[in-house]
Amino acid sequence: MKIINGVLVVGCFVMLASCFGFTDKKESKNLVDKHVFVPQKGTKVAYFASGCFWCVEAIFESVIGVEEAVSGYAGGKTLNPNYAKIGTGKTGHSETVAVYYNPDKVSFETLVTVFFGSHDPTTVNGQHPDYGTQYRSIAFYKSTNEKKIIMEAIEKLSATVYKKKIATEVTAFTKFYKAEAYHQDYERRNPNEGYIRAISVPRLNKFKKKFPMLLKSEKH
Repeated sequence: MKIINGVLVVGCFVMLASCFGFTDKKESKNLVDKHVFVPQKGTKVAYFASGCFWCVEAIFESVIGVEEAVSGYAGGKTLNPNYAKIGTGKTGHSETVAVYYNPDKVSFETLVTVFFGSHDPTTVNGQHPDYGTQYRSIAFYKSTNEKKIIMEAIEKLSATVYKKKIATEVTAFTKFYKAEAYHQDYERRNPNEGYIRAISVPRLNKFKKKFPMLLKSEKH
């Protein structure tokens, strides 16, 4: 929760606290045990940050060729970050999603299109209603080719779509920390939760309307 220009902004931290209370360690452990993903042979991983990871995870999981999306933290320098620490905005990390994908079904270039097409990359440090460095936009790369693809996308968007400067950081990937169990598949497990209904679902639906050709046939 932040006060910006005199306005009280309630982010996913407050919504999560009201839902879970951060007290049921047994429940969290059970969720960890249940959330096991084994990548297929040839699976690759891409990393993106564009606001609350509940929203971002749901968007990427709706895309053909994406096997799994895992919420976590990246882009900072402190070791072993957790939700409470990154919520202060002082660890340097951004809420990030690890996107496991089949390169025979979806390209890194398409994932970059999904990334830029599902949020406002000109917004500095946040996506409404979540603001702070932990919600900033970052496209991570693991090779010179991936960096080239990201930079070309930015150049094209700057010339054809956005009049304001694109704020997305283009950062070499170093380390990803998986977020706590209760964050994983949060949108799917909590369809009636206030933040999900007001923010996540509309953002997902907006993406689906914009890119119907990229969607899996099964309902997300």
